[in-house]
Amino acid sequence: MKRLLSIEFQKIWKNRASRILTIGYFIILSFIAMIASIKFDIGNFKIHFAEMGIFNFPFIWHFNTWIASVLKFFLAIVIVSMIANEYTYGTLKQNLIDGMSKKEFILSKFLTIVAISAFSTLFIFVLSLVLGFTFSSYNEVGIVFSDLEYLVAYFVNLVGFFSLCLFLAVLIKRSAFALGFLFIWFLIEKISYSYFKFEVFNRSSRVDDVYSFFPLESIGNLLVEPFTRFSVIRTIQTTIGDNTIKDYSIHFSSILIVCIWVSIFIYASYKIIQKRDL
Repeated sequence: MKRLLSIEFQKIWKNRASRILTIGYFIILSFIAMIASIKFDIGNFKIHFAEMGIFNFPFIWHFNTWIASVLKFFLAIVIVSMIANEYTYGTLKQNLIDGMSKKEFILSKFLTIVAISAFSTLFIFVLSLVLGFTFSSYNEVGIVFSDLEYLVAYFVNLVGFFSLCLFLAVLIKRSAFALGFLFIWFLIEKISYSYFKFEVFNRSSRVDDVYSFFPLESIGNLLVEPFTRFSVIRTIQTTIGDNTIKDYSIHFSSILIVCIWVSIFIYASYKIIQKRDL
């Protein structure tokens, strides 16, 4: 396992584009602290995020993990390129010649995904502690370490999304086309969801229940946007007649659905590699 991870991280680090994207991703995550300085007005409403308590414990766990999950597309490019480069530079065939089995090849990619996701989760954990102890109005231990399930959801969110990227990269072999197909997949899910939700079934919750099993929708459902938890945002919603009540909690069923998709994506990737003439 250690040998497989060592091989993969050497490939990522020695590729200039992947190295820059990976470092850039974690630098951008560090800029979350800059959100505290954002101020703007919406009519009579004045919004200053720092004063709204975005870095208060335990809300910070939800806020930071959601922001970080949006930025995961930077690492998605690295994951897709990691597979595409295997075909472009012939390293996949060379690894197989050198004795690596196809099962070990897919395992090495999956372990890399898990390792990157785990490191990103640890990074967000440390960053949130620093920001929280700096800005939070609540520093009691019981409050600080409550709602840590958002970190679990964030980790599963990354593993699920990167596993999908791995599958598409293995299937299509070209990074640009794989990312393009990912975007098309995203549009298909969102457009069809909106059509059935608002045009066919008149806002029925049954549509949400069905789409919660779709790949990207299930991954996105792990972390619901946190902004509507702010009282000022809820006031704005009430003013414009939007009384939607959201469930912000983390559900085991949502995590289970994504874990099943991860298993499907990894197994499908292995079967493609196994049957493909390399």
